[in-house]
Amino acid sequence: MKKWFAILIGSIFIGVGINGLLAPHHLLDGGMIGISLIANYTWGVQPGLVIILLSLPLYGLAWFYHRSYFYNSVHGMLISSFFIDAFSPIRHWSHPPLFLCALIGGFLVGIGIGIMLQQETSTGGTDLLAQMISKLTNLNVGIIIFLIDGLVIICGGLLLGGESFLYSLITIIAVGITTTFITLTKRSHPAL
Repeated sequence: MKKWFAILIGSIFIGVGINGLLAPHHLLDGGMIGISLIANYTWGVQPGLVIILLSLPLYGLAWFYHRSYFYNSVHGMLISSFFIDAFSPIRHWSHPPLFLCALIGGFLVGIGIGIMLQQETSTGGTDLLAQMISKLTNLNVGIIIFLIDGLVIICGGLLLGGESFLYSLITIIAVGITTTFITLTKRSHPAL
């Protein structure tokens, strides 16, 4: 039950952060979410659907090498993708200034991802890849996500322009710090 609750709450945080704060200003997160937002801004496709389609190869890898990650994250990926697309109408609501959208949106997405990672589930995509790398290297999963996110932001900045790039950097820093803090809290307090 704790895992399902974490998936639900984490997915809501992610959906609200993306649609309520990042997407209205064409800001990016990193990883698969960032790639799906680039596709959304460029071609108008639903980001949740893009996440599912692009995650399939990673789930194939997980099936053969880390089956527990496959089982622990496939439902997280599906539910978070659903909420990302379901909350798209809030993109048209009133929004705070750009800097606050980047910062608060990053914190909300980071909280959602962190809550899910605490229960050893994820949104799939590059979070799944980061979990596999973390297991192999003992690096903190939040730091790995931060590095992958940086690469996506750089690519997105080239496509979307300098302002999007700069404010998206704020977003991924907020996501990385929040995710790292939440996952370190889990290691410090295993009963959580």
